[in-house]
Amino acid sequence: MAREGPSVSLLESVDGIHCRSVQELSILFSISRAIEQSFDLSGIARHVMAQLRDLLGLERGTITLFNRDTGEFMLNDAIGLPRGFAPNQYLRLIQPELERVRNSSNAFVSTKLRSLVCERAGTERADLLNLSDQTTLVCVPLKWDTEVIGALSIERGRDYRASLESDLRLLNMIATMVSQAAHVRLDAAEQMRSLREENDRLQEQIAKQFRPGNIIGTSSTMQTVYYHIEQVAHSDTTVLVRGESGTGKELVAKALHENSNRKNQPFVKFNCAALPDSIIESELFGHEKGAFTGALSMRKGRFEIAHKGTIFLDEIGDISPAVQVKLLRVLQEKEFERVGGQQPIRTNVRIIAATNRNLEEMIAQQRFREDLYYRLNVFPIYLPPLRERKCDILLLCDHFIEKYSRNNAAGNRKLPRISSAAIDLLMTYHWPGNVRELENCIERAVLLAKGQSIKAHHLPPTLQTKNAAESREHSTLDDAITALEREMIVDALKDTGSNMAEAARRLGLTERKMGLRVRKYDLDLERYKRS
Repeated sequence: MAREGPSVSLLESVDGIHCRSVQELSILFSISRAIEQSFDLSGIARHVMAQLRDLLGLERGTITLFNRDTGEFMLNDAIGLPRGFAPNQYLRLIQPELERVRNSSNAFVSTKLRSLVCERAGTERADLLNLSDQTTLVCVPLKWDTEVIGALSIERGRDYRASLESDLRLLNMIATMVSQAAHVRLDAAEQMRSLREENDRLQEQIAKQFRPGNIIGTSSTMQTVYYHIEQVAHSDTTVLVRGESGTGKELVAKALHENSNRKNQPFVKFNCAALPDSIIESELFGHEKGAFTGALSMRKGRFEIAHKGTIFLDEIGDISPAVQVKLLRVLQEKEFERVGGQQPIRTNVRIIAATNRNLEEMIAQQRFREDLYYRLNVFPIYLPPLRERKCDILLLCDHFIEKYSRNNAAGNRKLPRISSAAIDLLMTYHWPGNVRELENCIERAVLLAKGQSIKAHHLPPTLQTKNAAESREHSTLDDAITALEREMIVDALKDTGSNMAEAARRLGLTERKMGLRVRKYDLDLERYKRS
């Protein structure tokens, strides 16, 4: 008797299981590709829901994520909602089920979705959603480690052919994949938000950072100077500004006054090295009529004029011992007498002194009083020389170019730029005269530069003098001529945007000679094209 084969129903069942497995694998592969190719979490969620709708035939589904800041679920994507039914409305209807999934970290199945919606929103809402008594809500958590970061939910109708266990298995696999993608993207979003907040905070801090309007420089040494000015400006503390000649000590004194409580009172400047000792005392403290030959009337001194304001004593290291004694009395007693007078005059004045001398060495040589030094040096501010803040040179150059171009403007002449060769000279020079020397150099260059740029030969010869380290190097006249020729060709190409014909006309060359020189110096024309 022949053996009977398997029943038709069994074969159909096996075929159905095989078909379902193939479909599930296809969906999982499609979702993994979407996760790999897109960083947009909303786009991934829409792709997942579309794949589930095609396989399961579901009419409605959602992917929600947990908002860590507000403690609520936020809708990421939903499908199958009727027209006019807002996604957030549906989310509120199933909120208790989502909360249950979040709190238990386990899947949850509700077989009475219609009755639940009727209780929460009424029969009209349940009918609008086309819910039947057999509609089942299946929710699975989106978990990362032990944390529930969201939920995936679908509605199963009465005509579902697949078992609930099959759907739960598939949904849990998809939830795992979506959880990983969501975790990475949420962390990245939080990091980006944190970086933006930190950037905003730093930008706000920079904007609020104190910087005197009359001083130019962004180097770290100048930031220290700004900090010291900010700290001491609002007090009446005596300040001693120290630094080499030409570093801008007077600008610091003015910044201290303009940012103090005395800014609306007089700011009196006095250079202690500009007058002989016999006149300094009269200039500082004033004199009575007839105090000496030529004193035809009473005259107020600088301290009296600066009452309630600020007096700036520049080159304080050059005053004589006799004047030092009287200045010490003003600092200690806050009073002085005019030359030839006997009546003490009280003064309310803030003293800012400046010097480029080594006062400590002068004290050791008994040329400066130690007690006066300690009275003046209450709050010292050190101004660095320009050679120690070379990153500020180009900022200073731009400022001086604008200043002297405006003062010597002829029509609508454009501000000249600085050529590469000139920049090299400015950056390698040791600047013994500091910012004052740089200003004089730029003023001269602006007057000499008739074109659109300041070239190396427009700068003073002192900048082109080799220092001791460079003096060992020798170059021929041909080398110097070649360097100048290359610089002029580069400047012409920059000005014309690599237009060879125009550059050749400006330099008085033929196009053939221009091409030969471009090849000789291996110049990249693309580099000088205008964007």
